[in-house]
Amino acid sequence: MKQLKVGVVGASGKMGKELRQVISEAGFTPFLGMYNSKKPEGFEHAANSWNDKKTEEVDLWIDFSLPEAFDQAIKAMAKFKKPIVSGTTGISAAQKELLKEASAHAPILWSSNMSVGVAFVNKILSQFKDIKDFDFQIEELHHKHKKDAPSGTAKTMQENLESAVDKKIPPTLSIRGGGIFGVHRIWAMSDQEVITIEHQALNRKVFAEGALRAGLSIFNKGPGLYSMKDIF
Repeated sequence: MKQLKVGVVGASGKMGKELRQVISEAGFTPFLGMYNSKKPEGFEHAANSWNDKKTEEVDLWIDFSLPEAFDQAIKAMAKFKKPIVSGTTGISAAQKELLKEASAHAPILWSSNMSVGVAFVNKILSQFKDIKDFDFQIEELHHKHKKDAPSGTAKTMQENLESAVDKKIPPTLSIRGGGIFGVHRIWAMSDQEVITIEHQALNRKVFAEGALRAGLSIFNKGPGLYSMKDIF
């Protein structure tokens, strides 16, 4: 697998740059950088069209595009029947259905957060079923430039927590300010005690490393829709 050729969609963005470095550090090849306007640096090849012949040589796709480019990207990648990891956030319900359709042709792992630590937190949220009579609250903090509130990560945590405790919990508290990469807290509260689970992202590299790990975890799997829980 040392000659693994990785294609990155959204290669000229901040996550694209992180991925290029992480892919190289792992000993793989940052083979193809897909872009819209600004040509990315550090990839063996770059393309701004899905008709480019180099797209056929990619072994693993990692997508950090924008929602408006997601439909075209996911359809194009699925045709190659190679593993796909997507961390594109803010996608609609219709686009999630598109993911399911595309997963009939290729193994696809989509997540609102590629952090291994966040995946672990989501995994252990099911344990709150044992204290479902507690009160619960999710709180999240991000940098002032983040557009969506609550974040996709917080929405996923909310869904998982509500499923575990079998009841609705109050809406997520969202705070935006400064350059915070991401902080998520889950509060479980009774009259006598409080339990807090907190995850902090210290940089963007954690998401790039998680995305590559996710890709390797589904590399030899068949077509289907996977989640970050599958990396453990």
